[in-house]
Amino acid sequence: MEPEKLERLRIAEKEPVVPLKRRRWRVFWVVLLLFGVALVAHLLHSRGFLSPAETVRLVAVSSVYPSQTITQFNASGYVVAQRKASVASKGTGRLQFIHVVEGSRLKEGEIIAGLENDDLKAEKRQAEAQLAAARMDLVRARTDLENANRNWKRYRNLWHEGVISRFSYENAQDQLTKSRALADSAEAAVKALEAAVRRAAILIEYTRIRAPFDGVVLTKDADVGEVVAPFGSSTNAKAAVVSMADLSSLMVEADVSESFLSRVKTGQPCEIQLDSLPDERFPGKVAAIVPTADRTRGTVLVKVSFEQLDPRVLPEMSAKVAFLSRSLTEEEKHPVLGVHRDSITERNGGPGIFVSRDNRATWSPIPSPEFLGDYVLVGDILRGGEKVVMQPPLTLKAGDRLKVAE
Repeated sequence: MEPEKLERLRIAEKEPVVPLKRRRWRVFWVVLLLFGVALVAHLLHSRGFLSPAETVRLVAVSSVYPSQTITQFNASGYVVAQRKASVASKGTGRLQFIHVVEGSRLKEGEIIAGLENDDLKAEKRQAEAQLAAARMDLVRARTDLENANRNWKRYRNLWHEGVISRFSYENAQDQLTKSRALADSAEAAVKALEAAVRRAAILIEYTRIRAPFDGVVLTKDADVGEVVAPFGSSTNAKAAVVSMADLSSLMVEADVSESFLSRVKTGQPCEIQLDSLPDERFPGKVAAIVPTADRTRGTVLVKVSFEQLDPRVLPEMSAKVAFLSRSLTEEEKHPVLGVHRDSITERNGGPGIFVSRDNRATWSPIPSPEFLGDYVLVGDILRGGEKVVMQPPLTLKAGDRLKVAE
């Protein structure tokens, strides 16, 4: 045999024989490990960690008002000030100053802005000077009249005694007539100049723009240096300086369908909800039904007043009005927590609801559910804003993962 082949030859070693006792222990530990894995998988599955997520719809726990049960119908509209004005100047001129900004509160007669009026002030001073001179002329004319009257009386007595001629007497009488005419003319001149002074003062007052009533400035439409005209006839002239409204005259103007008009009457209790304050309800009543209809929309304008105005209510806010069948009691004015009645279901022989917490279904039993219209009251069981499963599937159970339906 060749030497190389001889080198490759090896004596085979026997495999080690594993004792039977050790093999039993290995089988035991493998079985124990498999059992542990199965137990953990069962626990995870029972807790919902390995089960697929249930697709559900969620609804929030919200405030429910008892007035919903006595609401006849609803209408939408806007908050409108019944007393508002675009304040302008009666005169024409350049705006010299303006004392207000948006939101400024004004009293009736308070100065808002002013126009340049130096020329009018000069005219007023001129008229006042002329008036002073006319009053001096009036004093002189009245003095001459008194002298002429005394001379006439003296000449009259002398003429009756035959001391003087008739010609002298008639001259005295003519002088009295002229003096009386001059006095009347001077008095009329004084009155004319007094009227001129008053006119100048009124024209100056026209340059001061005042608040026509108590209210709040909504918009400022002109600024210092701009030309203001009563009707804005010029291209660059502004007609209104500010627009303001009396916030004490705020009402909701709602469009009511003609089919519901028979259910509306003056003084009917209402409840007002503003889109900007969704958690608030304001009591009100029907103030007026405008006696005309909108043929394009088939609606009638109904004005609803607030029983008590809130400073947060502003003009042009969107509003919804609930027309009630009767007035609310004191208890019915306060909200309670509730969810839609389709959220309640039966589990373990009792009613309850599923609450979504950390994307998991949590069972909350309600032993004696109370209903208010389409809502079930949750009382102190849940907090406002919590999410509840709407129409829960029959397979849903506590601990299941939840997936919100799109």
